[in-house]
Amino acid sequence: MPFDPNGNIYWRGRHHLGYIYQERGTHYWGHASSRDLLHWRHHQPGLFPTLDSPETGIFSGNSFLDKSGKRVICLYHGVGAGNCIAWSDDRALETWHKQEGNPIVPNPADPEKADYTSWDPCGWIDKGIYYAVFGGQKNTVWKSKDLRRWTRCGPFLAHAYPGIDLAEDISCPDFFKLGEKWVMVCISHRLGTRYYVGQWRNEQFHPEYHEMMSHGDNQFFAPESHTDDQGRRILFAWVLDGRNDAARLPSGWSGMMSLPRVMQLGADNRLLMTPVAEVEALRYNLVERKEVKVPADGETGIPFDAVADNVLELEVELTGNAAEFGVKVCCSPDGRQETVIGFNAAEGKLFIDTSRTGPNQQLGKMIAGSQRQLVESAAMKLGKKEFLKLRVFVDRCMVEVFANEGRQALSRVVYPTKGSTGIKLYAKGGRAKASGVRVWDMMPTNPY
Repeated sequence: MPFDPNGNIYWRGRHHLGYIYQERGTHYWGHASSRDLLHWRHHQPGLFPTLDSPETGIFSGNSFLDKSGKRVICLYHGVGAGNCIAWSDDRALETWHKQEGNPIVPNPADPEKADYTSWDPCGWIDKGIYYAVFGGQKNTVWKSKDLRRWTRCGPFLAHAYPGIDLAEDISCPDFFKLGEKWVMVCISHRLGTRYYVGQWRNEQFHPEYHEMMSHGDNQFFAPESHTDDQGRRILFAWVLDGRNDAARLPSGWSGMMSLPRVMQLGADNRLLMTPVAEVEALRYNLVERKEVKVPADGETGIPFDAVADNVLELEVELTGNAAEFGVKVCCSPDGRQETVIGFNAAEGKLFIDTSRTGPNQQLGKMIAGSQRQLVESAAMKLGKKEFLKLRVFVDRCMVEVFANEGRQALSRVVYPTKGSTGIKLYAKGGRAKASGVRVWDMMPTNPY
């Protein structure tokens, strides 16, 4: 860790995904590519420190096409140096050239007194000019005509948004146009993952809306997106593993990439996030039930004989007079283990409760010293006659939930024990009913 996705781009028919990893304590960018966002080919490392470059490691950044459309430009933070540029015109993006004169903007000699921070860059082109936002608390805009000489324009944010201070951390910035608006998706190490929607004009961003994408902790972290050949804006994030070091380190992994999500803007300027359509190609062995009744303060099991333990997709539409209702997955036969995906009608909240998922569902120290939560909840309200529509993906140690055409999305790493594969609908404080339930096995995409 960290495992931040970085430098994502669609190039010559492939989706390319970069990610931070460590080799003997040094930060590199890994590199994988895919045609369908499901099956990935690992390449040699994309970016790494060399003897003739100023940095000692590679941190966050992004990729975009230059003005000619013939080269991929990568802006990145060079550890110990400042923000740097590399470029590639290689068909598979396996050969990168670091720009002479790096860093383009060095780290300030006195960070406390400087009016900028050379940190987490994100670049783009607007009206023939290269622009970049440098993240951190002193987030600033820079511009260049030739990618070599950069000048500071000023603060990125034109004004604060209610409840969010101008100096709030903007790290891992991902800035792009979506429809008629501009969107900034980023992290605050204090708050978590979040986004702004607004207007880019006069070399500043004017936010009109702000919302969190993680809720209570930083488990959904370091987002990065790119636009494909269909015009879709596709986002990945690092979903952190919340175990403590004693449990995590021997296992050899620390989280995973989220499912790729398509981002769209609703009429109210909110981001709607849904899984890419490609995941439907993995479905098989459909089990379907209609008009399933859930008794008051009770639950109803859904018979599902999974070929592989907890590798499934579930769709359900629920309604009722219950104060709380939803679905339970990863349920053990004795009822002691379960992961609850519920909707609290009174509070207007969608949540995932992992407190009873398994004995290894431990609290662990997260980045910035925050604690992993066992219950994550997000604000969501339903109209009078509106159903709760859930798409739930269970992938062994991951549960991802998309509600009501992407109005809300939640992701958690979980640790069910072997045999805890049951699925149940439940209700509290009243009854509920599912107009339909569909469950599929999902074909694994790993070759092992």
